[in-house]
Amino acid sequence: MTTTMQRVRLRHEQIKPKIGSRVLNTKQELLRGDLSEQIMELLEQRGVLVFKQLHFTDPEQIAFTNALGGNATEIGFDNKQVFPISLDPNVNKDVVEYLKGSLFWHIDGTMNEVPVRGSILTSKVLPTWGGNTEFANCYAAYDDLPEETKAKIDGLRVVHTMWNSQLYHTPEPSLQQLQNWQNRGQGKRELPLVWHHKSGRKSLVLGNTAQTVIGLSPEESARTLHGLREFATSEPYHYSHEWQVGDSVMWDNTGTLHRAMPYDPDCGRLLHRTILQGDEAFA
Repeated sequence: MTTTMQRVRLRHEQIKPKIGSRVLNTKQELLRGDLSEQIMELLEQRGVLVFKQLHFTDPEQIAFTNALGGNATEIGFDNKQVFPISLDPNVNKDVVEYLKGSLFWHIDGTMNEVPVRGSILTSKVLPTWGGNTEFANCYAAYDDLPEETKAKIDGLRVVHTMWNSQLYHTPEPSLQQLQNWQNRGQGKRELPLVWHHKSGRKSLVLGNTAQTVIGLSPEESARTLHGLREFATSEPYHYSHEWQVGDSVMWDNTGTLHRAMPYDPDCGRLLHRTILQGDEAFA
């Protein structure tokens, strides 16, 4: 006797009009894999998906990530399948300084030809205070810009460097620190300020690696980058996730800024990250 498995429907609810949805399916339903296409469609529409209290184990999180089209390989860190996000030097001895940049708005992979499609974080240890993760929908923010602003910024190019992101947390580095950042930072990349996606949609490419707009004076460049970031991270496009142990959050890295809010660096806060493999270069 054969049994036909009933098709599962993706169940979700909106968090805010401009960003975020909670996915309500069980972990078992999600791990079956037949919801993957629906999940990725919803991710592009909403920017951030929240999965409350799934309590993914590392193997489950890897399997879920792979089912969504990712390879669950952490780029640039010895190809780890699961990367621990922590400021504890006993956990991340060699990259604590790099991770401090995550406290400021950024997009992952601005130094890569093809950035990651997205990431999934699962909370393992809560901070004693602070430590929310914030997101901003740069698709929706671009859509709502005045037409004259869109015309002004379309076609502009921006120099991005990894070492620029480190100046946010250490604005007066020693020469040795600066040289270490520059040696680790994979040089620099020139990226569009407005990403023209193959889907036909457009999003803003911003964040702490953005150093200067080519062709503009330093003053106008700073006003452009800071003004757009301020707009994109304002209330209609912004979501702050307050973690509970076992929560998982996924975001669309091709159109979503994110950052961690300050927290006690000695508290042991720990999240496990897997990534969704990218398939679209900046354009």
